[in-house]
Amino acid sequence: MLELLQITNDPAFARRCEALGGFRLFVDLERLGKAERQAGRNTFISAHALDDVSTIRDAVNHTPVMVRVNPVHEGTAAEVEAVLARGANQLMLPMFRRAADLRSFTDIVDGRVPVVGLLETGEALASLEDWLGTPGLSEVFVGLNDLHLSLRQRFMFEPLARGLVDQVAAGARARGLRFGFGGIARLDEGLLPGRDVLGEHLRLGSGSVILSRTFHRTGEADNFEAEVARLREAEETLRSRTPEQVAQDARRVAGVIERIAASLGPAA
Repeated sequence: MLELLQITNDPAFARRCEALGGFRLFVDLERLGKAERQAGRNTFISAHALDDVSTIRDAVNHTPVMVRVNPVHEGTAAEVEAVLARGANQLMLPMFRRAADLRSFTDIVDGRVPVVGLLETGEALASLEDWLGTPGLSEVFVGLNDLHLSLRQRFMFEPLARGLVDQVAAGARARGLRFGFGGIARLDEGLLPGRDVLGEHLRLGSGSVILSRTFHRTGEADNFEAEVARLREAEETLRSRTPEQVAQDARRVAGVIERIAASLGPAA
């Protein structure tokens, strides 16, 4: 079953996720450089705070809590200690560019919790083979939004259509690492519908996906559970596809992505 990553600092909502099962909760502390990097785009910048880590950790019994920290900087060691002291089960490192960046981070963590490398730069993609074997790395997650910006592409799913995510999935699989990518909207919503995104996760052997911020809508008390149930039903159906159907769907989805990208005009 695909693990659903839910970004939240709401303890009541965290408990709802735990009741459904198959979730990983995600506290997002990344700030450095993010506003500048995503200026002018309709993207989410978290307002989570350090104490939200312990709030979410204390709210649930067995659901893992992952924390995205800042890129490696002079305060990384102190940040890691503060997050671990509040009970984080996993740490995600964003915006690394070279094997040395990731290695310096895993050296600080020193095996105390698993490290998730968030691949979202062209440099990290180009040096994939240099860092996939980093001791302490347990999972590779492809951040499509920042990656497509780094590659000067027009649409966040273009790296998927061009086989770049396939390349990362194959490298992670060869080294026994968990792998995930991107975000997913409700099944029938989004420029690229969530159903198509889900099918690509299953094709690539992905283990995790972030639920988009539109998946849970404040004021829709019961719809979140219903939408997760619909996603799980679709997951079961898509898993029953033949290899020929999977390949046919992949070609169709790649074509949809390319058409969407072309409609958006030249890359920034």
